Amino acid sequence: MSEGIELQLKDLPSEVARVLNNFLSAAKNSFREDLASAVLFGSAAEGQLRPTSDVNLILVLKRFDGASAAQLRDITALSAVAIRLRVMFLLEDEIPPALEAFAQKFADILRRHQVLLGPDPFAGLSVPKPVLIFRLQQVLLNLTLRLRDAYIEHGARPRQLLGFIAEATGPIRTSAVSLRELEGHGSHPPKLAFAAFIESAGEPAWKAVPERLSAIREQRGEDPDPSALLLDLIAIISQMRIRAFHLT
Repeated sequence: MSEGIELQLKDLPSEVARVLNNFLSAAKNSFREDLASAVLFGSAAEGQLRPTSDVNLILVLKRFDGASAAQLRDITALSAVAIRLRVMFLLEDEIPPALEAFAQKFADILRRHQVLLGPDPFAGLSVPKPVLIFRLQQVLLNLTLRLRDAYIEHGARPRQLLGFIAEATGPIRTSAVSLRELEGHGSHPPKLAFAAFIESAGEPAWKAVPERLSAIREQRGEDPDPSALLLDLIAIISQMRIRAFHLT
């Protein structure tokens, strides 16, 4: 790996940086000139990894060659186990339609990404506001349905429910970022954006929710009542949906 990549990975835990460097070396050897860029995004790009965080990486390709991709199977699987590496293989000409098809996800990528190899494939790009509003409404509705299902399926098993809440926290916080931006409050880190939304909602029963989610994500002991927390999250997301509806 080049010195530049090593410097950009300095804020990551040493084991994460080592595995990621090895994966990038393998990707360069496999795809060669077809590898246009490698982009880290999400909490890893901010140096804010938690025990439950995925390490999210995009490989931007000029073309997807099956034989080249097959060479990465083993190291991709090993890296997923070692550091929860999740890789998106994206062609250069797929970037504009991806921004519209997955507006919420790519709006977050545009906010929080770090280029590890090649040029920045997202420089100068943005998600159209009407597209982001529509996708935000979809994401919030999907979260509501998933949380209700989890309440029924895992409600009697607190440990499983805590795992589900940990995984749902990222999308919930990201939705708060999009909502706050669309309402004209500027861009803030997901954790702060969610806390700001809770404050603006003015519901006393929700004040402890941001810290409880942080404790779950950071594995700081058991939550006293994850079922009740899940019901609070359903109510919070419903309020977010109402505010997103009024943006149209």
